[in-house]
Amino acid sequence: MAEESIEHSLQRKIGILTGGGDCPGLNAVIRGAVHRLIRHYQIRPVGIEDAFNGLMESPTRLKVLNLGNVSGILSMGGTILGTTNHGDPFGFPVQQKDGTIQLTDLSEKLKKNFDLSGLEGLICIGGDGTLSIAERLSREHQIPMVGVPKTIDNDVSQTDWTFGHHTAVQTATNCIDMLHSTAEAHDRIMVVEVMGRDAGHIAVAAGLAGGADVILIPEIPFQWEPVVQKIKRRKQYGRHFSIVVVAEGAKTQDGSSITQTLSPEQQAGRKVKLGGIGQWVAEKLSAATEMETRVTVLGHLQRGGSPTAFDRMLATAFGAKAADLAANGDWGRMVALKTPQVVSVPLLESIRTPRPVEPSSAWIQAARSVGISFGDAPTIVA
Repeated sequence: MAEESIEHSLQRKIGILTGGGDCPGLNAVIRGAVHRLIRHYQIRPVGIEDAFNGLMESPTRLKVLNLGNVSGILSMGGTILGTTNHGDPFGFPVQQKDGTIQLTDLSEKLKKNFDLSGLEGLICIGGDGTLSIAERLSREHQIPMVGVPKTIDNDVSQTDWTFGHHTAVQTATNCIDMLHSTAEAHDRIMVVEVMGRDAGHIAVAAGLAGGADVILIPEIPFQWEPVVQKIKRRKQYGRHFSIVVVAEGAKTQDGSSITQTLSPEQQAGRKVKLGGIGQWVAEKLSAATEMETRVTVLGHLQRGGSPTAFDRMLATAFGAKAADLAANGDWGRMVALKTPQVVSVPLLESIRTPRPVEPSSAWIQAARSVGISFGDAPTIVA
C-alpha cells in the first residue's frame, strides 16, 4: 500500500510528547515512533505540543504527525513538538490576580481533554521528572503511558544509557580540548562547569576524555587540600596550567554546595536550581595557589546541536520500541537499553531511584590511573 494511502486510512491514534529540558535526539525518537506506528501498525501519531501543557489548555494543542513532517528531523537538535520543565499538571504554576504564583492541580482537566482527544495512550519522552508525572497520571487517572528515557545527565535507572548524554559529553569534551591551549599559553587554571544535577556522569566522561587534571562530582565529596596539592605538584613538574572539570551539583565533604536564587515564577514547582559552583571553585583555587584562574560555564551548549551517531541510533531504536509497546497495549513500561538489546522495564521501577556515578566504576578507576584527582585523597602523581 502506498504511503499516502496508509496515512489516509489510519483510525487508531496514539499521542507523543517531549517533556523536561531539551536534549539532542528528541526528534530522532519522534521520527522512529512515527515511522513504526504508521508503517507497521497503521496507527495515526498525534504530537502533544509543549509537553503536558498541550493537553491542559483549552483548546488543546495537538499536532497530527506523518511521514512528511518528520522527514529531515533525524539530525536536528531540539524538538519539533516543543518542551517545558514547568508543566507538572499536579502542580501547575498559575498567576493569581494579585501577581502571586499558585500551584494548581490541573490533572483532572488533562484527563478530560485526553478522553475527548480519542487517543489510546501517550508515549512520553523525558527524564525522571517527566516520567514521574507520566507514572502518576497512569496510576491516578488511568491514562495509558509508555516512557522513553531522555536526559543528558544519564541518571535514569534501569537503562545502560539515555540518549542525549553522548552528545553532551562530546560537546563538553570539545570545549575542554580548546581550553587546553589557552590555559597553557597563559599558565592558568581553567575551571569548566558542566551540567548533570546530582549526578556526575557528564563531568567524569568529558573530564576523562578531555584530559582534565581534576574532576569534582556529587558522588565523591571533595576536600580542597588534595585539589590544591594536585595543581601545585603539576607546577613542580613544569606544568604551569591545570584543567578542573566540576559538575554543577558537586559538593565538599562538609556538604557545601552552590545554588542560585530563584524568582517566584522559577520557584513554583521546581527543585533547587544548581549553578555557580564553577566560580566558587575558581576563587578558592586562585587564592590557595596564587594562580590566575578562569571559569567557563558550558550551560545550555550541552543541550544543543546535532545528536551524535550513537544518540541518533539509540533514539531511533527507543522510538520504534516505544511504538511497539503502545500499539500492543503494553502500557506502564519504559523502553531501556540493556546492551545489546532494547527492552522494556516497569515505568515505576525506572523512577524509584536516580542512577549516580559509581565511585568504583571503570571510568573512575581509569581516571585515577592516569593521575586525575577527585579531591578525596592526596594526589600522589602529577
